[in-house]
Amino acid sequence: MRIGHGYDVHRLVSKRKLILGGIEIPHHCGLMGHSDADVLTHAVMDALLGAAALGDIGQHFSDMDAQYAGVSSMVLLERVMELLRRDRWTVENIDATVIAQEPKLAAFIPEMRQSFSKHIGIPISRINIKATTEEGLGFSGKEYGMAAHAVVLLEELQIK
Repeated sequence: MRIGHGYDVHRLVSKRKLILGGIEIPHHCGLMGHSDADVLTHAVMDALLGAAALGDIGQHFSDMDAQYAGVSSMVLLERVMELLRRDRWTVENIDATVIAQEPKLAAFIPEMRQSFSKHIGIPISRINIKATTEEGLGFSGKEYGMAAHAVVLLEELQIK
């Protein structure tokens, strides 16, 4: 078994959709990035890649590569899952936290969990997502951006 940790942060900007966990969240701003800037999915992908000792998302999906401009992070997540399957890893569980002052995310968490379940191929019962604020302090508290942390546990499939 292996544990991986992922972290990501993106700036909030106007005229962008806010995508978290593959779900569009109604908000007056979205996250800036080369892809859809889904900070939660990026943290999960980095945790998965880290646990499997496969580097990070920047190595696999460079922001200098035009093919990833505006791409859905769920497409990238599916590619990460292909790498894990190739190396015989299975995801045991995911625990992730989004750090954002606004919008309130509790109502969207079930749909985010379902989205991850679908794209990773594990039961929703193995996926936990939390949201917290920084009580008006710091980068996310002043609504300059959002951040996310994720921890995953992988198990190596045994050849019989």
